[in-house]
Parts: sequence; C-alpha cells; structure tokens
Amino acid sequence: MRPISFKKDSNEGSARAGILSTPHGDIQTPAFVPVGTKAGVKGILPEQLHTVGAQVVLANTYHLYLQPGEETVKQGGGLGKFMGWEGPTMTDSGGFQVFSLGAAFGRTITKIAKGEENTEIQGVSVYDEDVQSQHGQLAVIDDQGVTFTSHLDGSLHRFTPERSIEIQHALGADMFFAFDECTSPTEPYEYQKEAMDRTHRWAERSLRAHRQNLSANKAQGIFGIVQGGRYEDLRTESAKEIASMDFDGFGIGGSFSKEDMMGALQAAVRHLPEDKPRHFLGIGEPGDLLLGIAEGMDTFDCVAATRLGRHGTIYTKRGPVHLKSEKHRSEHEPLDSETVVSGTELFTRAYVSHLLRSGEMLGQIIASQHNLGFIIQLVDQAREAIRAGNFDEYRRNFIYTYYGKSI
Repeated sequence: MRPISFKKDSNEGSARAGILSTPHGDIQTPAFVPVGTKAGVKGILPEQLHTVGAQVVLANTYHLYLQPGEETVKQGGGLGKFMGWEGPTMTDSGGFQVFSLGAAFGRTITKIAKGEENTEIQGVSVYDEDVQSQHGQLAVIDDQGVTFTSHLDGSLHRFTPERSIEIQHALGADMFFAFDECTSPTEPYEYQKEAMDRTHRWAERSLRAHRQNLSANKAQGIFGIVQGGRYEDLRTESAKEIASMDFDGFGIGGSFSKEDMMGALQAAVRHLPEDKPRHFLGIGEPGDLLLGIAEGMDTFDCVAATRLGRHGTIYTKRGPVHLKSEKHRSEHEPLDSETVVSGTELFTRAYVSHLLRSGEMLGQIIASQHNLGFIIQLVDQAREAIRAGNFDEYRRNFIYTYYGKSI
C-alpha cells in the first residue's frame, strides 16, 4: 500500500475537493502549503501555523542540503520532528534554486515572468525570492545533473536526480518532488523542449531511485513534475509523459508569463490522473490560487504571504494594503475588518504600521501571520464553496472585490 493517497469527494466543473492522506495525517484539499524554506516559516512558530489553519508545510532541499545538511535533519528525527511540526510535510527537489543560480542568475527572473499584472506589490515580487551571491554564474546543467557552487561559501557541489532523491529520503518528508529543470519563462521554444526532455529523463531516474529504497518507498510519496514553459503543446506532451510514470502525485512547475498561465495549466492538468493529487508549484497570489483551483489543482505553495508581510504589505478582501504608507499611521481599525485571522485580532493597522516603521520585528511577524491566515482562509473557503456547489460564484465575488474587476 502506498503512503500517499487521494480521494475526491466533491467537484464543480474542473474544481475539486477531496482528502489527501499522508503518514502524518489527512489534508483537506484544495489546500495552501506555507513555505518553510530552511525548516522554518519565517517569523512563524509551528503552533502559530496551527492557529492560522495550516495543514502541511514545505521545505527546500537545496537550502537544507547546504545548511545544516541532510544528515543533521535525519538525526533530528526527520523534517517534521526537527522543526517541531507534527503535521504532514513536503520538500521540493532543489531544481528551482539550481535554476536561479544558473541561467537566471543576475537577471532577476522568477518562475512567473515579471512585468505582468499583480506579479509585484509595492515593488516586492509575490513569487520566489532570487538567490544572490558574489560568485557570478553558479550552476552548469548537463544531461546527467547540475554542478554548482554554494551561494554561501563558493564550495563546489553536484546534484543528480539520484542525489536529490537521496537527500530527500534523509529529510524524510511525507511527499517530495522528482528532480527537474525549471527554466526561465523567457527561454525560447527550442530550449524549453530540451529542458522538458531532460526533465522527463530525470523523472525516470528519480522514480527508479525512490522505488529501489524499500523503506523510503513505504514512508514517502514521490511527485513527478510537468514542465514545458509557456508552450501549450509542450505542456501537453510533458503531462502525458509524466502521467505515464508510476508517481504518487504530480506537480506543475512554473516558468510561464502571467498571460500564459491559464493555457499552460489547462494543457497540462487535463492529462493528469483523476485519482492522484496535483500540486501547483510556487503559486500563491490570490487570483492565481483561485484559477488553479478552478482548473483542478489540489495544493499550492508560495513564499509570497510571509515575504510581503516582512516588507509591510498585508492582504485584505479589498486588495493589498501597504502599512508603511503615511495614511495608515493613525488608522485604529482591524488589519482587515472582513477577515479575522486567529492570533492577530487585537492588532490595529496603526499599531502594526508603527512597528514596521520602527523596525520592530513584531510588526513583520504580525503581518506575516495575518497574510498566511488570509491565504489559508481563501483556499479553505474555496474548498467549502466547491462542496456547496457555488465555487464559481465565490471566485467571481472575490475577484470583483479584491481586484475591482469581473471575470
């Protein structure tokens, strides 16, 4: 019996609600997954994650490999126990970080091409943070794997699919991802296809490495990743190829522009099995979450909620609010009168604005906690709307209120 299983219990069109079962508990889907890159969600204690409704946490293979090392995490009882989190856990493969250090280095490129609507709020990217270092281009990709130098100290390292899986076995998350190449959204068709084909070969090697480890195979589920950039024909080809492999679940990688997201997503998701979970990697902007849910995705992860919080921006039902702005200094009202996030009810915009302006760490913590709660509630309410049969109405109302436009 596999450690990961998925059962759909409701759907409205392509949107679906269900239960994703893992060794450390069930996840009600759709669900948002907070990112604890280095085995800690920035500024948020595990008990606060429970308070805001988080069901599962994702950590990063690349960063934990460099610091503190996968053996330290393993000796600490595995990712969940090491970080004091009792619920389900996930790890990504480190592929995006390798991508950031290679082709994208110095070009400020993320999974979603910038310059599109809502990819930045107050100058802060709502998607993954860029990896910066003084070492120049830090990664070289070949068909066998990636050679890279650490952004911490310049030491030389190499990831292959087998090595990524070995590290993730040691980290011990309930679910983890096959090693892939996440390309820049600006790469031409020819390179997107080359990288996609390489991702498929790496997927086979990742899967083989996992199935050969009998103890890990009983305790952890492995997800394959669909790539292909912004090109719908490549996304279709990739989805069919990855779906033909014996993965426990599937992820759809980023690498498209905002305007291409729906087409790329639709081209991929229709070819994935109905009876296995689907994860949308690196997606966390409110409208994009609802789009992913509408197209049949089950789980999502992104750094945006805490990253924006640390920079002083909070989500509200009427759109994002930048609390460092002058007008909020004397606003003695709730952070968002329409969204009550447990643990932040007592704090006003004026107070958090004061903390942020004063450089007090507590301001960043409160804003981050509020944002996580807001996003988790958004997805939880979408799940209940699917089960009630009114998800389309829920989505339309939210988009109109948040963005001031109809869909």
